[in-house]
Amino acid sequence: MANLPEPAVAARFPRTARVRAQADYARAFERARRTSHPLLTLHWHRAATPPRLGLAVSRKVDARAVARNRIKRVLRERFRLLRAQLAGGDYVVVARAGASTARAEQLAEAFVQTLRRAGALPAPAVDGTMPPPLNSPAASSTSHFTDEPESDAG
Repeated sequence: MANLPEPAVAARFPRTARVRAQADYARAFERARRTSHPLLTLHWHRAATPPRLGLAVSRKVDARAVARNRIKRVLRERFRLLRAQLAGGDYVVVARAGASTARAEQLAEAFVQTLRRAGALPAPAVDGTMPPPLNSPAASSTSHFTDEPESDAG
């Protein structure tokens, strides 16, 4: 067997990042903050623990296991990429019937929207609201700070 390079630790989705116990799912359904989208519902139980993901995709969503697994794969990957930015706690996603016909990009975007709506993921800055970086050409042309003292002549 060929020696394959070890993937980066941040790229993995370890067991510790998954909601696995029935009690954890029950706690999320009973006490969590709920946010909905036409494709899915997010139950977020805020805690001082690292973010964990639980998925519930029933046969009511799609009778075919292939379709249900595709939904889970897309949501798991998006969560893995966002995990470092998320607030702590358990995130349980319940897929809705429309999720089976949605494209992967639509599912991922719906997940991000529900995370933002719940307050678990910070919203991106609107263009023009953040000042340019200090070392950028735009910053040097708009800088109000100079090394020269202001003159009183006028």
